[in-house]
Amino acid sequence: MNARAIILTAIVLASAASCKMVSQIQDTATELFSGEVVAKVGDHKLFRSQLENYIPAGASPADSAALARQWINAWAENLLLLDMAEEQLSDQEKDVTEELERYRETLLKYRYEQLYVDQRLDTLITDEETEKYYNDNPARFRLDRPVVKARYMIIPAGSKSIKQLKKQMASDDIEENAKADSLASKVALKYVDASDSWMDIITLAQELGTEYRSLQSSIKQQFAEWKDDSDNLHIAYIAEMVPEGKTAPLEYCRKKVRDLILSERKHQVEVELEKNLLEDAVRNNKFVIY
Repeated sequence: MNARAIILTAIVLASAASCKMVSQIQDTATELFSGEVVAKVGDHKLFRSQLENYIPAGASPADSAALARQWINAWAENLLLLDMAEEQLSDQEKDVTEELERYRETLLKYRYEQLYVDQRLDTLITDEETEKYYNDNPARFRLDRPVVKARYMIIPAGSKSIKQLKKQMASDDIEENAKADSLASKVALKYVDASDSWMDIITLAQELGTEYRSLQSSIKQQFAEWKDDSDNLHIAYIAEMVPEGKTAPLEYCRKKVRDLILSERKHQVEVELEKNLLEDAVRNNKFVIY
């Protein structure tokens, strides 16, 4: 090898070593800046500082470790799948330009429609409108399950106050109801007076730790009562009930009525948008059919 070739070889080797050193210095700087590397997949690195963003403050060491392991695995699986796709798919299969453009168009149209609707949708709904819609569309508010107004409690089966409490629970007198509340606070494990609002019978069953059909079938003379394995009585007084198949009380479904009214108004605004777009385009010669 002549002197010129030796010099050129030395320059190339020095350049390669220099590039490798610069790369190593950059990697080291990144690791120092980001913190300790906690996982690595191919050329991808996960730093502790990134991982800590996904661990809730105040989590116990055991919970933190479990969440960290879960997130690291998810991070690795995602990158491994992506790397495999990059390796195995053809250039044509990896070309997602058309799909991205369709998604962009769909997203832009959706955002404009939302802006158009938000600017024009009347969200004020009066009580009169609510009641009219409810009365005009009773089938829309037919119940799949009963709804009830109730007072209920869980109390030791040996309590001497059960008879008195049941009498007060069933009373139409507000003072008697208040007495039941006061007495139950001393002798019952749980007491709730929910007689002023409607609830799904499933909610009541969950409150009393049973299945709603069992609760429903056990109602006799407005009371449902049973004993659990801990020798506690579960007692519910059904002040009012609307059975399944009947129209729900307006007080129970008022929010649903309002949501339906808003939904129909929104649909009308969207139809108006489509109509105006075509009419304006034809009028301005932007849309022409040959």
